[in-house]
Amino acid sequence: MKDKQDREATLKMIADYMENGFLDNIVDMFRHDKRYYALIGQLLGDERSRVRIGTVALVETLHSDDNEHIPGAIPGIAELLRDANPTIRGDAAYLLGIIKHRDALRFLEDAASDENDLVRETIQESIEEINSGG
Repeated sequence: MKDKQDREATLKMIADYMENGFLDNIVDMFRHDKRYYALIGQLLGDERSRVRIGTVALVETLHSDDNEHIPGAIPGIAELLRDANPTIRGDAAYLLGIIKHRDALRFLEDAASDENDLVRETIQESIEEINSGG
């Protein structure tokens, strides 16, 4: 991903694949090019619910298969803790809990007073999951 245009084209291609259910192909792409981890936050913020659901499945799979590189997704996911949509904020908190990396704690703690009850609950659960070593 050399420049912004390449990054946007790659992001669109991955999201379109995700929407069409090609999760296995996407997992293989991430396994072969670790730079894609930085795109996970943008995928989770996609307006299409199938893309967001697929992104959760992607992170669950990558956490199991490639725990060494999954923390590279934390900054992009953490940005979504400030999204206007509470569903996206909750999904972001949930994914940070799945990743279970201490680097996510400061982002979750900063968002712990979210205005939405369900988001606050998800944030608290994720913090507990990380602190317990999960």
